[in-house]
Amino acid sequence: MTKTLVFGHSNPDTDAIVAAKAYTYFKTQTSEGDFEAVALGNPNPETNYVLNHFAEPAPRVIKTAANETDSVILVDHNERQQSISDIAKVTVTDVIDHHRIANFETTLPLFYRAEPVGCTSTIITEMFNEEKIEIPAQLAGLMLSAIISDTLLLKSPTTTDKDREALRELAEIADIDVDSYGIEMLKAGTDLDSKSDQDIINGDAKSFEMGGKTVRIGQVNTVDVNDVFARQADLEAAMTKENADNGYDMFLLVATNILDSDSELLVVGDPKEIVEKAFNVTLSDKNRAALPGVVSRKKQVVPPLTAAFEA
Repeated sequence: MTKTLVFGHSNPDTDAIVAAKAYTYFKTQTSEGDFEAVALGNPNPETNYVLNHFAEPAPRVIKTAANETDSVILVDHNERQQSISDIAKVTVTDVIDHHRIANFETTLPLFYRAEPVGCTSTIITEMFNEEKIEIPAQLAGLMLSAIISDTLLLKSPTTTDKDREALRELAEIADIDVDSYGIEMLKAGTDLDSKSDQDIINGDAKSFEMGGKTVRIGQVNTVDVNDVFARQADLEAAMTKENADNGYDMFLLVATNILDSDSELLVVGDPKEIVEKAFNVTLSDKNRAALPGVVSRKKQVVPPLTAAFEA
């Protein structure tokens, strides 16, 4: 039996990397076989902070899977354009996710668990509890970090009571003060001086099919959106090049202030009027618009944008 690779989406965030590690451990406790958590990209600064804090090694980065296995497990995603490049050449045996289901099908039955919660690691915490498997303290620290990241310390509208309970439980296991640790962790991901233009637009970007268009949506967290838009000309040039090189019809960058839970949007590509319709805004002559109270790409950006494109 070949090793089964477990991975999150490309341009991985903290939940994508942590969920792969957590579900790999879960599978080793509940199933026969050989499982390895890998990643479809290097950890971002926030995730590096988490891994270093808990003395956890970063996962091995892979570009393709079929050259070393015939089976994979997807966590924190299901859409094929967000996954490994050769996903069609391998068998997906499990999916654990908290996003919409789109552009995904298999030829064989599989285990699929999706819940409308704020974080994949919340679902995996539930699975540990259902099977009465003890979560090691180090892993609990990683998993609570993923919940903090995905819910912006429980401030995101994606946050559910399940996320709150999972965070409480994991913090008790890991003996972590969630508030003080969480603020430092989130701030670690907002250091823009060390990031290139590509890091900012693609560090947490996903592609979506909407109304026959390919839309790329990146998100960057900051404590001051002016730090992002001081580089606007360079960011727009990088986004324009990404559109041309990859066939995207539109690239949206959402700059989110983690302190006041507001965002500002930058749009490159067309049709811009659909973006204006989706968010009931008028783009300025700088291709920007304020999005008060918007922090979640999954719940507050993708659904209205999809509805507008498909209207």
